Amino acid sequence: MPTVADCLRQHGDRVLNDPLVSLLSQQQKVLSALMRCRTGELGHVTYQCQACQRFHFVGRSCGNRHCPTCQFEKTQRWLVKQTERLLPVTHFLVTFTVPDELCGLLRACPEKGYEAIFEAGSKTIQTLLSDPKWLGCSKAGFMGVLHTWGRDPMVFHPHVHFIVPAGAVSNDGSKWCGTPENFLFPEAVASKIYRQKFREALRDAGLESNVDPSVWHDWWEVNVKPVGDGSAVLKYLAPYVNRIAINNSRIVDCTSETVTYRYTPSKTKTVKTRTVQGEKFVKGFLQHVLPKGFRKVRYYGWMASNSKTTRDNVRWLVWLFRGWTYWLGSGIAPQPERIVTKGPVCEKCGGDLKFVEMTFRSNHLHRWSLLLRETVDPLAQHKAGYMDTG
Repeated sequence: MPTVADCLRQHGDRVLNDPLVSLLSQQQKVLSALMRCRTGELGHVTYQCQACQRFHFVGRSCGNRHCPTCQFEKTQRWLVKQTERLLPVTHFLVTFTVPDELCGLLRACPEKGYEAIFEAGSKTIQTLLSDPKWLGCSKAGFMGVLHTWGRDPMVFHPHVHFIVPAGAVSNDGSKWCGTPENFLFPEAVASKIYRQKFREALRDAGLESNVDPSVWHDWWEVNVKPVGDGSAVLKYLAPYVNRIAINNSRIVDCTSETVTYRYTPSKTKTVKTRTVQGEKFVKGFLQHVLPKGFRKVRYYGWMASNSKTTRDNVRWLVWLFRGWTYWLGSGIAPQPERIVTKGPVCEKCGGDLKFVEMTFRSNHLHRWSLLLRETVDPLAQHKAGYMDTG
């Protein structure tokens, strides 16, 4: 099956060379990197099978954080790390989005626009959890992940998912204060606060004058729902932490003119296919490219790296709150399931591959293969398990 990179290689040059298409420099760099990923233009990586001793030569990955091909291992490591950090409490998924009327502004000024969603959403959560009506604790900890697409990756739909534990540390830091397992705070109240905080963020960024005033009187979507222990939500978010929009498994077909992909419309479970012109697919993909250095995953409160309240202290307070101190600390209780990641394996025998060498010259492997053809007879190459990928 074709991959996203195949589609970009097939149609990317037409977009890059079209004088009527204006791409940001960051979009050009990302497109160029993904088009060359694992093609050999960036160099090669040599592996050797520990079982059959066969050599494997793989084109170097681009390493770009938007690439759906080469970010898999980083995604798995992130998922393992975040799963191990989950507290033994119910978690909530709180999603903040913006009205469709603001999508054009955020597409034109992505850095300031995305910052506004993070700032407004995080302040809304902190404000409500600090309110005695709902919890009354100011020491909450949570994380947020930015998405700029919906169910259909060609549609620009910026929003931030926050994963919030059901509770917070008391103001004096001596205990854990829990919320009900099915209620965190009311969505209607959160919507009003979020809208006001977003307006203040745009004002500080100098963008408020570009917004139709009627938007500030509309309903702003805020969704709050319990998600159990949080592990399922992390598995949902993880694939998009180190890449964007669409993964390789959703590409159905790629021709010289069109790209066909799968998607699941919102509020349904029916998988549909959509065919778009190749140039439209490339431009639709590039609209999700993040500004250089922009952090799409952020941590707040005691989850932040600079917090004086450590995660271990918070976990201990939760154990005390639930009366699990001895049961969990003794190791008798069932421990969270660890996610095991496996390295590359040999295509022939399934043995583990060991890294041998990395080259950064695109023509190095080709010249090596030519040299081998001149100095090693074909039978010897066959016996040595030599694979010609030059």
